[in-house]
Amino acid sequence: MLRIIFVLCFIFFNFLLANLLQETIDNAPVGSILKLPKGIYKGSIIINKPLTIIGKEDDVIIDGAGKGTVIQIKSPFVTLKNLTIQGSGDRHEGLDAGIKISNSRQSEISNCIIRDSLFGIDVSMTNNSIISNNYITSKDLDLGLRGDGLRLWYSNDNIITKNKIVKSRDVVVWYSHGNEISNNFGEYNRYSLHFMYAGKNFVKDNIYQFNSVGIFFMYSQDTIATGNIIKSSLGSTGMGIGLKDVSNFIIKNNTILYCAQGIYIDRSPFEPDTNNWIENNKILYNSEAIHFHSISENNIIKGNAIQGNIEDIINDSRGSKTDKNVIVGNYWDNYEGFDINKDNIGDSPHKVFQYADQLWSYNPDVKFFYGSPVISLLNFLAKLAPFSEPIFLLQDKEPKLKF
Repeated sequence: MLRIIFVLCFIFFNFLLANLLQETIDNAPVGSILKLPKGIYKGSIIINKPLTIIGKEDDVIIDGAGKGTVIQIKSPFVTLKNLTIQGSGDRHEGLDAGIKISNSRQSEISNCIIRDSLFGIDVSMTNNSIISNNYITSKDLDLGLRGDGLRLWYSNDNIITKNKIVKSRDVVVWYSHGNEISNNFGEYNRYSLHFMYAGKNFVKDNIYQFNSVGIFFMYSQDTIATGNIIKSSLGSTGMGIGLKDVSNFIIKNNTILYCAQGIYIDRSPFEPDTNNWIENNKILYNSEAIHFHSISENNIIKGNAIQGNIEDIINDSRGSKTDKNVIVGNYWDNYEGFDINKDNIGDSPHKVFQYADQLWSYNPDVKFFYGSPVISLLNFLAKLAPFSEPIFLLQDKEPKLKF
């Protein structure tokens, strides 16, 4: 009997918590700080004034009970810290999320756990805010059916740092400019970071592994990506860093390894009389180090270490102008020249041709035999005694002997 009374009291207490939180928010003066004790609070919370909510201890849980968005922020100067947010709805058309923040500025979401939520944090038209030290995971669905772990939409000059995003879908930065995205970790997602129509963003020191794609930039410009580690992008088209129709980019000091395609370049730079700088990256043990698609010229590819890849350069588009890029001072582990004066620069250029492997470069069906003894033998014979004109791809006039 006492046990039944205790359970009923516990349920009643949590019922009170559920009803009191929204009421407390509504009645709190502007700028209030609410410090919540351990407990389970009802979701579908709306914050429409400057306010701070902090979990005083672990296990301060705000639960959406599987319906809609758990917390909506519709005000500037809102802070959420040390909370567990869980149980959003599962409707994509409604962008059901753990946290949805819109029309805000100078807000902060930090040290929160967001789980069992279709979308993690949905940020729209929000500027000069901080999202840091959060753990975000989606619902237990197939990859394509999950929502995005973090979504920036028309949001500028924010700091996204030290978040861990696991088993979500994408992190997207669309129509958003001037954001710093640094020291984040992404694992078992689809696009660990995907940009569209975005400019002047700074992407540094992130670690992305076991995703389908590391970082993909589309229709964007004026962005720096440096110090990132991208490894083991999954699938036959798993990609480290992708550039499509982008201009004035700096891709520098990144490490890309164990991917199907290290760096993918498609019609970039896009704007006339612009360049992209791909410098001092380590492109290691990928199936393809650099893959060119469509016409891509005026990239400056300099000082990179290209080692252990099955193919260094792939051009899958006939008539492409890979030789119109500035390629100098890279280390190529299959360079066959000498360095007589010991200045760490090869005495002859490193030239890259496409031999029998052009068969599968232009015909995906032949790629089934990629790396097979037959293709290896054809390549060897083609180099030894060419039976067709090899395709000249590019040359490095000053290849390095070591890096």
